[in-house]
Amino acid sequence: MASLKELKGRINSVKSTQKITKAKQMVAAAKLRKAQAAAESARPYAARLAEVMGSLASKITVSENSPKLLAGTGSDKVHLLVVANSDKGLCGAFNSNIVKAARVKAKELEAQGKTVLFYLVGRKGRAPLRREFPKQIAHMFDTTDVRDPGFNEAERVANELVALYEAGKFDVAHLFYSKFRSALLQEPTDQQIIPVPAPKAVAATAAADAVTEYEPEEEEILAALLPRYLRTQLFGALLENAASEQGASMTAMDNATRNAGDLIKKLTIQYNRSRQAAITTELVEIIAGAEAL
Repeated sequence: MASLKELKGRINSVKSTQKITKAKQMVAAAKLRKAQAAAESARPYAARLAEVMGSLASKITVSENSPKLLAGTGSDKVHLLVVANSDKGLCGAFNSNIVKAARVKAKELEAQGKTVLFYLVGRKGRAPLRREFPKQIAHMFDTTDVRDPGFNEAERVANELVALYEAGKFDVAHLFYSKFRSALLQEPTDQQIIPVPAPKAVAATAAADAVTEYEPEEEEILAALLPRYLRTQLFGALLENAASEQGASMTAMDNATRNAGDLIKKLTIQYNRSRQAAITTELVEIIAGAEAL
């Protein structure tokens, strides 16, 4: 049985940990509001851009002369998995869920005879994937010096992916990130980003039925929009990840704070019982000594 001194030390240690987890929970809650607002405000732009692209794509016939980002390479042999993680921990299963989704996809593709490569964004997903796929890491994008990864980082990642694609390093790219639903729910998402899947055309309306002339041609406009669309998808994924990370962190720290409180109660009960037992033992020894006299 632990001594009174040891129990008191454990209680004080858990109380200190509880203060830290409570503080981190409050910080995550404050950051979540900002990150959630940013993610939600970016969604309408991405949706509208997808509608415009859908309208344009519906007016052309995809062929080998179409933009490569839309037409593809004509093969699907090499798949690049772009895995976006955070640089910090203490956010529950946020990072491990994204890595797990990418690992499952990699196994499925390899079972089909495909070659799988990884492009890693963020620090936390590196170790498990490098252990399991040591020779398949194509590139690691470092965001450790960036406080809040945003459009500049999305643009750099998009440019690097396009360069690798045009160099023939891969045929298909999938993006793995966590879509923010709520502070309690973050959904690991697998999205094909290269070649860009042809977005669905807008539902027919009176305005859509009107004759529209494009200058320059639809295919030329689409070629200019495709890189922008790719950057927008990556930017949206980074924003969704940021909100998901803070939501997961807030929930994890809240659970840790509650668990610390429960442990403090148990240790306090154990301490009081041990203290009472020690007092009782001391009284019995005093009485026994008095009777001996």
